[in-house]
Amino acid sequence: MIPLPLSTIAEITGGTLHGPPDAVVGGPVVIDSRAVVPGALFAAFEGERADGHAFAPAALAAGAAAVLARRPVEGPAVVVDDVQEALGRLARGVLERLPGVTVIAVTGSAGKTSTKDLIAQVVSRAGPTVWPPGSFNNEIGLPLTVLRADARTRYLVLEMGARGIGHIAYLTGIARPGVGVVLNVGTAHVGEFGGRENIAVAKGEIIEAVPEGGTAVLNADDPLVAAMAPRTRAKVVTFGRSPAATVRAAGETLDERGRARFTLVTPEGAAPVALRLYGAHAVANALAAAAAARAAGLPPDEVAEALSRAEPASRWRMEVADSGDGVTVVNDAYNANPDSTRAAIDTTRHLARDRRAFAVLGEMAELGAASVAEHAKIGQHVARSGFAGLVVVGPNAAAMAEGAGQVASWTGECVQVDDVGAAVTALSERLRPRDVVLVKGSRVAGMERVAEAILAGRAGEAAR
Repeated sequence: MIPLPLSTIAEITGGTLHGPPDAVVGGPVVIDSRAVVPGALFAAFEGERADGHAFAPAALAAGAAAVLARRPVEGPAVVVDDVQEALGRLARGVLERLPGVTVIAVTGSAGKTSTKDLIAQVVSRAGPTVWPPGSFNNEIGLPLTVLRADARTRYLVLEMGARGIGHIAYLTGIARPGVGVVLNVGTAHVGEFGGRENIAVAKGEIIEAVPEGGTAVLNADDPLVAAMAPRTRAKVVTFGRSPAATVRAAGETLDERGRARFTLVTPEGAAPVALRLYGAHAVANALAAAAAARAAGLPPDEVAEALSRAEPASRWRMEVADSGDGVTVVNDAYNANPDSTRAAIDTTRHLARDRRAFAVLGEMAELGAASVAEHAKIGQHVARSGFAGLVVVGPNAAAMAEGAGQVASWTGECVQVDDVGAAVTALSERLRPRDVVLVKGSRVAGMERVAEAILAGRAGEAAR
């Protein structure tokens, strides 16, 4: 964050200053008192389990310059009506003081985090880049990311999520993108939105915020995304496998580990790409990143080289590792929706080839009335893909087992368990050397613990 006196922070946030006006916040803005370093600003959020104001003394003792609070504390503070809104106003105020920063923002039903990581790794070759760890894509995470920018920053790459219409518009009010990217409109959170058409309305808010001199990057292969073009005043650039896309892939293949190879084709030229990410679905994310980087001024050969060097940067997203028992684990446990789960199943099947494949799947949350049908479809997809086994974890995912059982030609085994511990036990009785296991589920399912157990050997007794 750029250094700011408390008087300026109070002015930006509309708060009341309690403390010396010339005291300077020169460190980061944090919401965890344990993360405080000298000069930091501690934002005291009131949560269901804890009140950040109770940790203000510890934050100040650790060197915080002040507290952003809803009520006075024992020490320097800027007191505001709403800490979350004040945090957003502060982020907007700081960004307004950094005119040399190019903001690149990405949204979509699936692939936001992976694409954000790709964009950041590509554009960072051209200048200092700030981007969030994991999925800091909401009303708190996004301003915290913006507030990490300083006078050296050239690119600010942001992920924008939504739980309803108007959420992304709020985020773009904090950080207006010069380049806005829409990846896809799928079924993630469809229960909250009430339909894919409403999801499209929400996702399109990101390009409505891009100014006339900016660039809107749209997926040419997704009809709901392509139809967003009239909603922006910016220049529209498309990406995808369509021959009509501005930035597209040609000659696409997958290696034995399921990593894509293709030729990146742009109006300025073509260049080969060999991704280190897993799955054919990573191609669309890479093309979106290429289109965004192109809009930021990078040439195609440099973009292709950077994409080929890019590594997975966020945990539990298509991580592929081999256990000491000779079992290959595909850990895609960070989150799940029908589209991303089908893509993970397809990637695992390709990676397994002549080996036995197992899927350990937890619930896909926030699907509303479509939940039972969507879970059943995933079970059917596992069975039709020829997996040797399916372990369904938790009562909310039970329809997967029903769906798998509806595929008469499937000769595999389906096991339904109550929790991740039981899933580990079920696997320990079935896994053998060279087996491949996909682990996936929504965040609430905690499926990463299954992957960790397999890699630690606790599910591999049969492989020894």
